[in-house]
Amino acid sequence: MRTAQGTFAVVLDDDERAVLAALPRQLGDALDAGEPTLYRLFPPAFSDDPDANADYASLIGQSLVDGKRAALGELERTAQATVLTPGELESWLGAIESLRLTLGTQLDVSEETYAVEIAPDDPELPRLAMYHWLSWLQEEAVAALTAELDEPQDEEP
Repeated sequence: MRTAQGTFAVVLDDDERAVLAALPRQLGDALDAGEPTLYRLFPPAFSDDPDANADYASLIGQSLVDGKRAALGELERTAQATVLTPGELESWLGAIESLRLTLGTQLDVSEETYAVEIAPDDPELPRLAMYHWLSWLQEEAVAALTAELDEPQDEEP
């Protein structure tokens, strides 16, 4: 929720904040290891031209990784904050999207995943719950950042 000062209030409990502080390091470790489940974070720019894609990756691949790391670092740094600036919330949004994409790839999430009830004894239940929580958190961040777009603007006569 946007405050009168143009910042955003963050209402999460201590456990949720602890998770938000821990997840960036885990994804950072996966980036360091070059885990194959990260392919959705860096889709090919030219899927039908391997040479052009390799050139693209060599030119800006590291800047994409650096951008992901910066957003993850900002999320980790501000996980305990009760108020975020617009820039900090935008970093949260980028980090949460990276976390969701990676977890969703590991879980092979598809539209069918949402249509099937998850069994209480499913061994992936905790990770699926995390995926859904991150999805909700992402939706909340988008709604907060775009709320003023829905407000009527004063028109000049």
